Amino acid sequence: MNKLRYIYIVILLITGTAAFAQQSLIQNIYSRKHISLNGRWNYIIDPYEMGYYDYRHEPFDQSKSGKGGFYDDRKQIDKSELIEYNFDLAPTINVPGDWNSQAEKLELYEGTIWLRQKFLANPANDKKYVLYFGAVNYEAHVYLNGKKLGVHKGGFTPFQFDVTGKLKKGENFVVVKADNTRKQDEIPTVNTDWWNYGGITRDVLLAELPKSHISDYKIQLAKGNAGKIEGFVKLEGAAANEEVTISIPEAGVKATIKGDGQGRAQVNIPVRKLKLWSPESPKLYHVEISSGNDKVSDKIGFRTIETRGQDILLNGKAVFLRGISLHDENPLIPGRLRSSADMRMMLNQAKELNCNYVRLAHYPHSEEMVRLADEMGLLVWAEVPVYWTISWENAATYQNAEKQLTDLIERDKNRSSVIIWSIGNETPLSEPRFKFMSSLAAKTRELDNTRLVSAALEVHRKGFDVIVDDPLGDKLDLVSFNQYGGWYWALPKDLSKYKFQIKYNKPVVITEVGGSALAGFHGDEDTRWTEEFQESLYKNQIPFMSTMSGLRGMTPWILTDFKSPRRQHPYFQDFWNRKGLISETGKKKKAFFVLKDFYEKTEQKYK
Repeated sequence: MNKLRYIYIVILLITGTAAFAQQSLIQNIYSRKHISLNGRWNYIIDPYEMGYYDYRHEPFDQSKSGKGGFYDDRKQIDKSELIEYNFDLAPTINVPGDWNSQAEKLELYEGTIWLRQKFLANPANDKKYVLYFGAVNYEAHVYLNGKKLGVHKGGFTPFQFDVTGKLKKGENFVVVKADNTRKQDEIPTVNTDWWNYGGITRDVLLAELPKSHISDYKIQLAKGNAGKIEGFVKLEGAAANEEVTISIPEAGVKATIKGDGQGRAQVNIPVRKLKLWSPESPKLYHVEISSGNDKVSDKIGFRTIETRGQDILLNGKAVFLRGISLHDENPLIPGRLRSSADMRMMLNQAKELNCNYVRLAHYPHSEEMVRLADEMGLLVWAEVPVYWTISWENAATYQNAEKQLTDLIERDKNRSSVIIWSIGNETPLSEPRFKFMSSLAAKTRELDNTRLVSAALEVHRKGFDVIVDDPLGDKLDLVSFNQYGGWYWALPKDLSKYKFQIKYNKPVVITEVGGSALAGFHGDEDTRWTEEFQESLYKNQIPFMSTMSGLRGMTPWILTDFKSPRRQHPYFQDFWNRKGLISETGKKKKAFFVLKDFYEKTEQKYK
């Protein structure tokens, strides 16, 4: 009886949350007519959540009176309400932008902050309106003109609400309750190795669409077939059998497809003379999709990606993934990456390292970052924050992980740069974890069969054997794992004594390897924290990893030093993870040039 009651409660929680969550994402929202709500937002710090709960800790928005809370725009205030707060007199911060880097007293703050923005609107009766958020960390409650729109969980995926009929002509206001509190049953959980930046960290848009419009599409090459474009176009509010036209003028492609009666048109177009996208030639085509009175355009590259034995094949040709890991953080200007200029700087640094590949760790980075990778010719490993120890047996936790994975794939499924979906990082072995991760792998393949599926696995050692035998490897396309030989175990010069024992006959991509150095701190190669020690580590790791016959790529940890509360050594770290090849001041450490030289030689080998 108790077990049945528990299952019922879990189902109720999941379905109840979904009913109050955001609508399905509109594909390529930036191509739509929109206004930006970015800029200076007023904010109120609320560590006791006084704007959400009354004095008996009951949510205001669930009370019968509906009184109270920062989202209430009534002009008359009685004694029972929160007269202590006033948005008009509150300070402001930049949106997009985390709060931790914008006010000294908020650097380590975890909790609730309310944010408000006013904007003008002139809604038309024959249009649909969508309020879009690129990301809010972590739990967001969103209100428009004093009325609650819904809730979203997940600090790195976009969400949106249909606000048709809810906008006023003239001045409107939107309020967001952003809460970045870490919790055991969330994704990620309480224990991570990056800064828990809170707030509205990506764009906020108000988009206008026709009532009948194209809501979603996938236009990509069929798996392993450079002669056929496959995918779909989804229509919303249109006649069920509405025709859809797909046009790629430069390629001489134009096809008209009839809907299936359910507002969906299946795409299957033979093609002959497409120039395939690659890091050496990142060709993007202008693609137009039209139906009825709606038209949307996108820049899309076409390429195939697959594995054969221990090889990774890009457009049918073996490729070595010369990569580096990145966090969504600007080391030069503290906080999250704020603009395309920030992102382009990071990707240019990767290209200067002679990379053709980046791991966007440990969570979904912005859509703009992935589009820049398309443009600049960098292959991408895209990841969800199933990180370290998750509540593997909690049904709601799994649903959260699957939702974040789904949102990532739905957002980036047309990006040619994305070749690998990663379902997690360094998750410890157990049967519940295996079931959890196996389900995520299966869901990934259900959503997208054109890309590779992987995860950053752990290794274990027995004597001088470095063993990779995680049973999850059976569910993945790549053997990807993190190993820190020379830093957390062994000394750099002793690595040659060790041997890899890998269970799977699949391509190997090392997802993390490296060690720390404080830029400008010098000594001999046996002295930890020096640039010379880090340089020696890379010099010894490269031949050590190269003993693996299946080695087909790597993303050393990490491009730049980044902030982390776990890294507290007062001299060498001071809340910075120092494993970067570039310092927080932009100085390249000695190890940068070791890896750059290796990548230059590897590039010549694979030409």
